[in-house]
Amino acid sequence: MSLEYENDGALHAKLIEEVLSQYPDKAAKRRKKHLSVAKSGDGGEGELLSECDVKSNIKSIPGVMTIRGCAYAGSKGVVWGPVKDMIHISHGPVGCGQYSWSQRRNYYVGMTGIDTFVTMQFTSDFQERDIVFGGDKKLEQVIDEIEELFPLNKGVTVQSECPIGLIGDDTEAVSRNKAKEHGKTIVPVRCEGFRGVSQSLGHHIANDAIRDWVFEKKDVEFEAGPYDVNVVGDYNIGGDAWASRILLEEVGLRVVANWSGDATLAEIERAPKAKLNLIHCYRSMNYICRHMEEKYGIPWMEYNFFGPSQIEASLRKIAKHFGPEIEQSTEMVIAKYRPLVDAVKAKYRPRLEDKTVMLYVGGLRPRHVITAYEDLGMVIVGTGYEFGHNDDYQRTGHYVKNGTLIYDDVTGYELEKFIEGVRPDLVGSGIKEKYPVQKMGIPFRQMHSWDYSGPYHGYDGFAIFARDMDLAINNPVWGLYDAPWKKAVAPTAIAAE
Repeated sequence: MSLEYENDGALHAKLIEEVLSQYPDKAAKRRKKHLSVAKSGDGGEGELLSECDVKSNIKSIPGVMTIRGCAYAGSKGVVWGPVKDMIHISHGPVGCGQYSWSQRRNYYVGMTGIDTFVTMQFTSDFQERDIVFGGDKKLEQVIDEIEELFPLNKGVTVQSECPIGLIGDDTEAVSRNKAKEHGKTIVPVRCEGFRGVSQSLGHHIANDAIRDWVFEKKDVEFEAGPYDVNVVGDYNIGGDAWASRILLEEVGLRVVANWSGDATLAEIERAPKAKLNLIHCYRSMNYICRHMEEKYGIPWMEYNFFGPSQIEASLRKIAKHFGPEIEQSTEMVIAKYRPLVDAVKAKYRPRLEDKTVMLYVGGLRPRHVITAYEDLGMVIVGTGYEFGHNDDYQRTGHYVKNGTLIYDDVTGYELEKFIEGVRPDLVGSGIKEKYPVQKMGIPFRQMHSWDYSGPYHGYDGFAIFARDMDLAINNPVWGLYDAPWKKAVAPTAIAAE
């Protein structure tokens, strides 16, 4: 790891006790299992730096203002939505589609409305009569209208909202019939929001839909090569997938599919022909990687392109899989970018050294971005997942230091009190947390969509990441936070005799 330090575990344990003391006994007992202080592990080669012993992937307590999303958000908003040449129908009332409309900055190349549709919203706009009499005929009409208005689409997904599951519409039958009629891939996704405990089940359902409705449904004409890889679970937020692709191709690999940022249906269809799956967001896409390993014999490995320490480690791990030729070219690429890394560190590390950071994000970021901060000399004092599972926290143990505050599915109250107690120099979380934290006088970065910046992947992305953290923390506006009449009065100068 890039930085050695230890956090104030005693303070963090005290903060947990203070937060739990405000709950009724039953709620406190339940929430206690989700809050912890990381304890030192062995720290040897391949061993955990610390243990993050918390309960996770459990139903949220009603009324505590969880920050989680739903299964529909996990499927439509994360996995399927960025597939650019397919049209994704939000099947149900208009609100879900409207709220999730183009919110994640999934960059793509194409002509919107002609051959790409990521930033467009398609909804079946359920009304009361559709609930009463069923919406299958309306879904058929929507698919027919899509085919007439947007004939260059390569397929359609039907993203079911809550009412669809409650009234029992047969979206699978409609999809099969319309697929035959139009000669297109039509995928029904049973991602009703009430399923599961968070958006995580939506990821799983979406992965299963790829397995059941896309793989092996067509004869795929594709000539495979010895260095073909799939990049899985990179959604091209702010151009991240493009930055990753540049590095992988520089070392001599061929990216034959990117899931699902800037992805096409054809890339997903030919994915089983690759030699290796490189998974970025383990939480959202490990299911399909495990399936491809079992069914097609394609191995998979996680990679992390946040910050130079992890970029180098990941590139070398990937190269080792392919042998000496790729290993040699990988060392050349690492050497090529080292002057850039040194220049970024020289410029920003003195300005960011020893600044403390608290993270609360989804997916992989609560662990993957840690070493990017540490490469700049910054200290991670707390981290947690919105919808993490036990294996996410096990993986986090390889990143966090002893005494780090760990919180799972943290409530709005808990997060506010933790931030007040720790007073970090920076908080990295989502849009719902951004403005309350800034009102507390603490700098903030939106770590779901990079606060409209990015990319943060790769060497060039590290330069952007460092600049953005510096802009947040060292912005002169924080010197104006206290009202003038509350500031300490400067001592009056006395002339020398």
